[in-house]
Amino acid sequence: MSEYPAARPSDRHVQSFARGLQVIRSFEAAHPAQTLSEVARRTGLTRAGARRILLTLQGLGYVQADGRHFRLAPRILDLGFAYLSSQPLWHLAEPVMQGLAETVHESCSMAVLDGCEIVYLLRVPARKIMSINLGVGSRLPAYCTSMGRVLLGGLGEQERLSTLVESAGGQTTLPARTPTTLTSVDDVLGAISQARAQRWCLVVDELERGLTSLAAPIEDRSGRVAAALNISAHTNAVHDSLLAHALPALQQAAQEISDLLRRMGP
Repeated sequence: MSEYPAARPSDRHVQSFARGLQVIRSFEAAHPAQTLSEVARRTGLTRAGARRILLTLQGLGYVQADGRHFRLAPRILDLGFAYLSSQPLWHLAEPVMQGLAETVHESCSMAVLDGCEIVYLLRVPARKIMSINLGVGSRLPAYCTSMGRVLLGGLGEQERLSTLVESAGGQTTLPARTPTTLTSVDDVLGAISQARAQRWCLVVDELERGLTSLAAPIEDRSGRVAAALNISAHTNAVHDSLLAHALPALQQAAQEISDLLRRMGP
């Protein structure tokens, strides 16, 4: 079975375009350079089909060839930054986030929900506290992150449940990232409901041991949760102190960004 299954064909489905995206997505940190055979295997395409797409992408400047190996070219960044440049919120949010990081002396990030994962759009690091190297475009599972639970709280109940079931592969137990990760779908639903009600979320040692994360929602003019803002700290920090001193600053920053977003209009 292909690692990147194509969407179900329909009268609105352009198969060649979808296959091109499959090829682009097959390049990742674990596979930065691939041979033609590797691309074909990882996408489920024939060698001839994969070759046509790779040569097309190479001709457009999105892929480079080095002997038998292909790799993405810097121009591929244009595709991602087109999204960021079309969203003025991120430009408005950056100075607010820099101020927050300076106030609390901790790293600050913003993310949105994409299916079962959160995608980082902005990050202001105070110091390295995670073994995971995070940057714009990085993805993490939503169910065990503070921003993920805040963002899932913005969904309807049924959509929230279906997203968690998808994360669990159709089961009732989610993958454990650490010994303290909440793995029961019901338990995670409870944590999401709590985050939704109190309008903030604290996650301790669930994504990575030694990491505490505190998040708050950013809302658009309709009251929809458009993004989440968080600060990350070492778990050896006292949680009560973090809530007492960092939470008010986080909530104020999230409110300021929400107000900026509302003034931007639709």
